Amino acid sequence: MRLGIIGLPQAGKTTVFNALTRGGQPTTTSGGKFEVRTAVVAVPDPRLDSLVALFRPRDITHARVTYADIAGLDGSAGKAGLSGPLLNQLSQVDGFLEVVRCFEDERVPHSQGQLDPCRDISLMDQELLLQDLISVERKLERLGEERHRSGGRDKVLLEREIALFEKLHAALLLEKPLRDLELSAEEEKSLAGYGFLTRKPILILLNLSEGQTPPDVTCPYQRCGVALLQGKLEMEIVQLPPEEAGLFMAEFGIQEPGLNMVIRLSYDLLGRQSFFTVGEDEVRAWTIPNGATAYQAAGAIHTDLQKGFIRAEVVAYEDLLSLGGLAEARARGKLRLEGKEYILKDGEIMHVRFNV
Repeated sequence: MRLGIIGLPQAGKTTVFNALTRGGQPTTTSGGKFEVRTAVVAVPDPRLDSLVALFRPRDITHARVTYADIAGLDGSAGKAGLSGPLLNQLSQVDGFLEVVRCFEDERVPHSQGQLDPCRDISLMDQELLLQDLISVERKLERLGEERHRSGGRDKVLLEREIALFEKLHAALLLEKPLRDLELSAEEEKSLAGYGFLTRKPILILLNLSEGQTPPDVTCPYQRCGVALLQGKLEMEIVQLPPEEAGLFMAEFGIQEPGLNMVIRLSYDLLGRQSFFTVGEDEVRAWTIPNGATAYQAAGAIHTDLQKGFIRAEVVAYEDLLSLGGLAEARARGKLRLEGKEYILKDGEIMHVRFNV
């Protein structure tokens, strides 16, 4: 899972990036200049820790999240749209963490002159909407040229694609993000490779100063969430040893580290879940979409397991822990054999029987 951290200049994107990745990147502004920093973070999961304690494996592998701190969006792309390298980075992420400045700091002037979180969210929305509008209009031009050429692909398929992009165009002209548009499964599949920016889920992070009362901000569209983060404080806490970090969190009334909270909310927003493989060699967490089948989960482990899939041995996390192992779960009938179409549930443990 790859998440892009975006926001206006001086919003505190890199501060949040450091808080989420335990990084130490300089937080000086890039002044709207295109720049990308990335870091891979192990997904904290107490269930994985319990499985490790039970199986005592040689290797432990957490699920991973990649964060990309993407500078260059400043609300001024205009009719020309975003630069190719910036658009490429934005298109490749699974979702956005949009950092919105709520803190006052006289040393760091706001890029828009004064604080207004709702205005800043609107500016970012407009930039993403404009870019998608440019992309859709360019695609419609190419489709129109194809319509007037003789030969080529099936006319029915071509007209169906034109109708789909006209539907997208109409929504964008009304300033409606594509994530709010109702699409059929076939239409969703057709758009899978385009990376439209307003189709991606967004978690809005209100970047607060220490102890600040948060502004009243609600999510303006679907597949969107709002979370509070004291970015500078969180960045300082993650640099501390675990014992000291715990004391600071208790002192400031922080119930959950920002890193854990953002990952948890991101999983919910993007419709992701975890399953586990266990054994003496390795205990490992894997990330799959909600609703994924056992067959699809096997492919997440290795394509050979998917090709040669016979059955999946599946047990609920709670059953495995309470019974104390796979042998006990099998003896009690809690280790079940499931077929390709079985919908894996969050936290289940799976072993694939296969033959290649």
